[in-house]
Amino acid sequence: MSGVDLYRTVRLIRRFEERAIEFVRSGEIVGGIHPYIGEEAVAAGVCAALRPSDVITSTHRGHGHVLARGVDPARLLAELMGRETGLNKGRGGSMHAADFGLGILGANAIVGAAASIATGAAWAYGRQGRDTVAATFFGDGAMNEGMLLEAFNLAALWRVPVIFVCENNGYATTMPVASAVAGSITGRARAFGIPAFTVDGQDPEKVLAATASAVERACAGKGPTFLECTTYRFDAHHTFEHRTRLTYRSTEEVSAGWSRDPVEIQGARLAAAERAAVDAEVEALLDAAAGDALGSAHPDPAAALEYLYASPEVMR
Repeated sequence: MSGVDLYRTVRLIRRFEERAIEFVRSGEIVGGIHPYIGEEAVAAGVCAALRPSDVITSTHRGHGHVLARGVDPARLLAELMGRETGLNKGRGGSMHAADFGLGILGANAIVGAAASIATGAAWAYGRQGRDTVAATFFGDGAMNEGMLLEAFNLAALWRVPVIFVCENNGYATTMPVASAVAGSITGRARAFGIPAFTVDGQDPEKVLAATASAVERACAGKGPTFLECTTYRFDAHHTFEHRTRLTYRSTEEVSAGWSRDPVEIQGARLAAAERAAVDAEVEALLDAAAGDALGSAHPDPAAALEYLYASPEVMR
C-alpha cells in the first residue's frame, strides 16, 4: 500500500469518527460510541498488510478496523444509526459490525473474546486447506482476560496463523495500564512461545512493516505473532464522557498525546496538493455516506426477532 493510501485510510477513520460523534450529539446515533480517534495508524497499518483471503476480528472500539478493511462508510454509518441499510440491517450497532464478504468476522463487545474467535477461525480455515491469516485486535485491558490467554495457548500449540494485535492506549477504560498489568505486555505472549514485538502505534508505516512480517511468518507455517502497538486515545473512552467530564487524564497528558497525531505523521509524507486532494475526496465520500444513512429506513419492529436464530422459523 502506498503512502497516499495509508493517509487516505487514517484520514477516513478520523473524519468518520468525528462525524459519528456529531450524530451522537444530534441523537441520530443512540447510546453513543467508543471513538477511535488517535489510534488510526494501528488499523490502517495492520489491514494494509492483510490479503483479500485474510480475516479480522474487532472490539467495542472497532469502527477504524472495519473501515481500514474496506467496509462501505455509508453502510457502517447506517448501522450505527440503526438503519436497514446498515452492515447488519441496523441490528448490530456500533459494537458488533461484521461483513463476512470482506473477512470481517465481527466486532465484539466482550473484552478479549474476539481473539478466541480469530484463533478458531484461522485454525478451521487451515484444516480446510485455505490460505488464511487472522488478525485480531484488542486493548491492553484484555491482557488480564482468561479467554485471551487461552487463545495464546492454543495458537502456540497448534501453530495457528493468527496475529494478535494489542492496541495499548495506556488505559483500560480509566485504569492506567501500569496499575493493571504485572510484568510486560509482550512478556505475556512470550511466555507461550509466541514472538512478541512492541511497535510505534502512531506511525502507520511502522505498523504496516511489522504486520507484513507477521503475515509472512504465518503463511510460512510458523504460527502466531504478537504485536503490541503503543498508541494513545485522544478522545473519550465512550462518548458519555463528553457529559460526565471524567478527570482520569490531565490536560497536559492529552496534549502530549496529540503531539504525535497519526494523521499528521502520515500526512507530512505527502505533498500539500496531494494531501488536500485526499482530504476533499474523504469529505465527499462521507457527505454521501451521511445522506445515504439518514435516508435509510429504520427496521420494522415486527421483524425484531429475525436473524436471531439459525432456523428460518422465528421462535415465539
